[in-house]
Amino acid sequence: MNSTLPDTENPLRAGLKRKMTAAPPVLVIFGATGDLMRRKLMPALYDLAYDRLLPAGFSVVGVGRRDKDDDIFRAEMLEAVNEHARRTPARPEVWEDFARNIFYHRLDFEQAERYDSLQERLHRIDGDRQTLGNRIFYLATAPRHFGPILEKLHERGMIRKGQPRQGWTRVLVEKPFGSDLESARALNRQISALFDESQVYRIDHYLGKETVQNILVFRFANGIFEPIWNRKYVDHIQITVSEKLGMEGRGAFFDGVGVLRDMVQNHMLQLLSLVAMEPPVSLAADSVRDEKVKAMRAVRPMTPEEVSRQVARGQYGPGFAGGKPVPGYREEPGVAPDSGTETFMALKLFIDNWRWAGVPFYLRSGKRLPRQATELTVQFKAVPHALFPDSDGSALEPNLLIIRIQPDEAISLRVAAKIPSPEIRIQPVLMDFRYGSFLGAEPPDAYERLLLDVTLGEATLFTRRDEVEVAWSVVTPILEGSRPGETFPNYEAGTWGPQAAFDLIEADGRQWRKL
Repeated sequence: MNSTLPDTENPLRAGLKRKMTAAPPVLVIFGATGDLMRRKLMPALYDLAYDRLLPAGFSVVGVGRRDKDDDIFRAEMLEAVNEHARRTPARPEVWEDFARNIFYHRLDFEQAERYDSLQERLHRIDGDRQTLGNRIFYLATAPRHFGPILEKLHERGMIRKGQPRQGWTRVLVEKPFGSDLESARALNRQISALFDESQVYRIDHYLGKETVQNILVFRFANGIFEPIWNRKYVDHIQITVSEKLGMEGRGAFFDGVGVLRDMVQNHMLQLLSLVAMEPPVSLAADSVRDEKVKAMRAVRPMTPEEVSRQVARGQYGPGFAGGKPVPGYREEPGVAPDSGTETFMALKLFIDNWRWAGVPFYLRSGKRLPRQATELTVQFKAVPHALFPDSDGSALEPNLLIIRIQPDEAISLRVAAKIPSPEIRIQPVLMDFRYGSFLGAEPPDAYERLLLDVTLGEATLFTRRDEVEVAWSVVTPILEGSRPGETFPNYEAGTWGPQAAFDLIEADGRQWRKL
């Protein structure tokens, strides 16, 4: 690939040189005509190529059912890069060099005989690009296609079980990984029959975000926080994932899923496990994932009675977004007019171990909320004796540690400080670390890190089989105990969710943090 930055200006590339000496792979993306390919995957691959973080000869084969050739596909991918990549417009010399390694292959996922032509094409690329049979199969399709694709790849001998030095196979699986515990187990069994676990990369793009990765660094590289990261000093923890958008054409998909499956089971439980886990013995992939699994296994299962007290479900009705009227969920295209699917959920969880016993974890996520934000807040306990009450006699605001994951990635610490005055007057102030200000540029997209990691065989930021299953076991009692949404819709679009969500946390004498 053409040079864009010398190694002295690109420390990440310099640090990866030794890992990149092996033969490059062919990345085969099933579902290459979809929105994910256009908005995320190809822009991320281009940005990696721009930074020279892909090995020479790295090739991409987009597989889809639409009729097009390599030139049409490359032109469409260039449009996607110019619209969605971090570095736009595409630099001609970088794109031309990269685009020579981009191909399109038309394939009906259900037709076994069509996989012969794909196999022949991959063999030709091996000879031309010296990829030596290294394959990454990326399942970026609807979940119903996962099984048929894997079966047909196996029937044609395109999957090699195990991890040889050359001619290796890896599979990258997009979410949703199952729709409940049993379907997740069934998919895991199917994949395990064809691959060793070390070959399987289940993707949760939240784990590729810089601020999410920084949770580990913040906790385990700083001696001042880990000693107070426990039930003795922490009052409670909040995790919020709020979305301004409604369905945006995804109504038919979302109506069979809901927020619990779409956000809580994967993204939010991953954040919870990172903030709650014990220190790993090393940064090896399985060491980190072992501790995440232990944290999720310690989540207290809910009884049906506890589900009714500790879970609040919601569905948005008509309202306003950005000052404009927007329809309610049941008026969205593809949504049943009497749908009981939740578009909002708030819940209270407990982790029953020595570190977190008695500390509530409050999670909330919803669509058509006032702001687009993902934030994790650790609220510390109040000082034991108020020497400095406010002028009105109320207690001081508690210390907060705020980890903002999107947008505007940042870490903030709220402390009390004296206002310049002859009197002692206290005001909370934020000590901010903002990634954009520190780096002088926006951080890499999550898919950049994840695509690079699977190329290098680094699995830390991907979910393991037992991780997926224990996450489903956490949400299963909630799925089974949730009542139909007879009162839906119960919050207006553009507001912060139903009153039940406020009642849930205020019953404990606490409040949701205002984003």
